[in-house]
Amino acid sequence: MKKILSLVIALSAVLFFNPAQAQKKVKWAEMETFHGVMGETFHPAEEGKLDPIRKRSQEMIDKAIAWKNSTAPEGYDQEAVKKLLKKLVKGAKKIHKQVQKNASDKELTEELTELHDVFHEIMEKSRKKS
Repeated sequence: MKKILSLVIALSAVLFFNPAQAQKKVKWAEMETFHGVMGETFHPAEEGKLDPIRKRSQEMIDKAIAWKNSTAPEGYDQEAVKKLLKKLVKGAKKIHKQVQKNASDKELTEELTELHDVFHEIMEKSRKKS
């Protein structure tokens, strides 16, 4: 009985005091939401499929604005990316205008690729150095 009790206590300690759990990164929800839209529009565009961005360009703007206006959680440096988040919103608006004007696939792909690069730059620069 003592062995079983010792085993249960040891397993409980491992589950509740797992150092991997303590080091888990907090996610910036608005970043993750924008990332979802970016991934679901950019990757198809890489394959020549522009329908997703044409249908979701307004959503891209909305998610970019929400991210820019949000407060970064602990572990992120919002000040480091303030200007880039403005650039992200501006780029999303530009894409939406192109969609409304029925821009060519080539033009739209170029702008979306540029926006994708800005997104990754924000992701890289927003992480606080430990």
